Amino acid sequence: MTTRRRLLALAPLAALLTGGRASAAEADSFSEAERLLFTSDHFKSLTSATKIDYEYRKRGSLEEEFTDKVRVAVSAKKSSGGRDVKVDFLSGNRRLELPEVQDALGNPLILYFLEREVREMNRLTGGSTNYYRKRVRIAFAEAAQIKPATLTVAGKQVQAREIHIAPYREDPARSRYEKFAEKTLVLALSDDVPGSVVEMRSELLQPSEPALVIAESVKYVARR
Repeated sequence: MTTRRRLLALAPLAALLTGGRASAAEADSFSEAERLLFTSDHFKSLTSATKIDYEYRKRGSLEEEFTDKVRVAVSAKKSSGGRDVKVDFLSGNRRLELPEVQDALGNPLILYFLEREVREMNRLTGGSTNYYRKRVRIAFAEAAQIKPATLTVAGKQVQAREIHIAPYREDPARSRYEKFAEKTLVLALSDDVPGSVVEMRSELLQPSEPALVIAESVKYVARR
């Protein structure tokens, strides 16, 4: 097993959000997608404490659709270079609670989105959340596609990079959850957006239609 595979199999995603503190040897083993998501300073454009709002949407024919709110509260920059960050992710019985991230470089919203993804896969299929986390980590390390994109944010166009993965497609054990094995994830980042996250979405299409079976997305709304 390579160093990168050991890292991805054993390290929790939360640790990767402060990956800028990793050793040079560890950082060199990261893929470009991992560096963009987990070791970049997503808050470098913020000069003071800030709250960032996002919209969460669930669509598709599989289950009831809904919209909800997400807020990321970011402290002023600390002497260490990091920030303390609190994420309010969804509401009511959908709310996802994770510990507040201290001294972060990366935007913990990425962690919340990915954790929501693996927990939903667990709910829908009965498979292990740890197993799905591993599939996502391997996909970012070994199979991510990075594409330039021009996206519209608050009526203005921004230059972004989209990270595409299909974490379950090449799984030798996909027959255990075949109905959901073609789900894809896209995470779009831009230095022109506070917190860097423009949009993140997971999506499953029915190939025979094609029709949208399920899609969940988080999209930047505004800085407060």
